[in-house]
This record gives sequence, C-alpha cells and structure tokens, in this order.
Amino acid sequence: MINLILFGPPGSGKGTQADTLVERYGLLHISTGDLFRYNLKNNTPLGAEAKTYIDKGELVPDSITINMLRQKVEENPDVKGYIFDGFPRTIAQSEALDQLLESHGGAVDLLLMLDVPDAEITQRLMKRAETSGRKDDQDPEIIKNRLVVYKEETYPVFEYYLAKAVKVWGVGTLAAVQSRLSLELDRIAE
Repeated sequence: MINLILFGPPGSGKGTQADTLVERYGLLHISTGDLFRYNLKNNTPLGAEAKTYIDKGELVPDSITINMLRQKVEENPDVKGYIFDGFPRTIAQSEALDQLLESHGGAVDLLLMLDVPDAEITQRLMKRAETSGRKDDQDPEIIKNRLVVYKEETYPVFEYYLAKAVKVWGVGTLAAVQSRLSLELDRIAE
C-alpha cells in the first residue's frame, strides 16, 4: 500500500497531477475540498456539523476533517493506497493523519511537493479564475496573501515529513511534471 501526500501551494497543480497518478498507480485520490463538498451537499452528519462552523464564518475543526478522512479510508479498504490532496495543512493535522494511518496498519510513505515559483502560481490562479469564477483566484493581492499563509502555516508540514519528502519541479508540460512525480513514486512503488 502507498500513502502519498501531494503537497504544494494553491495553483501548483496538485489536483491535476493527482488525477494522472490515480490512473497510473490505482490509488484513491482523497481531496479534502471534495470531501467537504460531498458531505455538505448530501447533508451527512459530518457535513451538517461542518456547516454549523462554515455558516458562522469559522474554520471547521480538524476533528471533523479527520473524521471525514477516516470515513473515506474505511469505505475503501481494498485500494492500493491513497493520495492525500489538500491535507494535511498543519503539524496537528499531520499528527492526526499519522494516527489515522497507523490505526489501519500504514504510514505516510512519501510527500511529493510541487515546487512552483510565486509568479507562476499567480499567473496560473488568475488564468484558473477565468473558468472557475473563484474570487480568491482573481485578485493578485489575495493570491499573495494565500501564498504568505501557505509559507507560514502549511510549509512546516514539508519539514515535518522531511525524511519522506521530495521537492519536484512543478513547472513545464503536464507530461513533464507527471514524469518527474512518477520517477519519485516508482522508487517506493516497486
């Protein structure tokens, strides 16, 4: 079983690359954004609990996010492994993920960080805004702030998993970046 964290700033290509890795390695892509949307849309007990925080403009507690992850993992016990996308974002979430995986006899095997310069991130997010309509992708100042938050609050996760972490150059064609990621993943998949 392979447990992979696909890591990087917003707009680095995590979701796009996760799709290609899922196809190639038969892993289950677990995106926290997708989990939230599913649970909210279907008004699951976890979605209803998360909604009480979202409606007040508050951050959803890690415990709810972890329970969503736990549920997804337990619903899919026979997969070849997992790609975690958008999680963990903090050291506390990293510790919770480690505990979740340990309770199922596993551990994080690899963290692949898509390394993309800030100027490229800004350009990608502004382009993405043209089709997504996301307001947080349209304003260069908001993007700049998101990158500051990533560096201050999320990047320490890379250091937490440093012994299992690899930076992969995330600029180039989709195929070129995929090839770089696959080189690293093949080292542990064999």
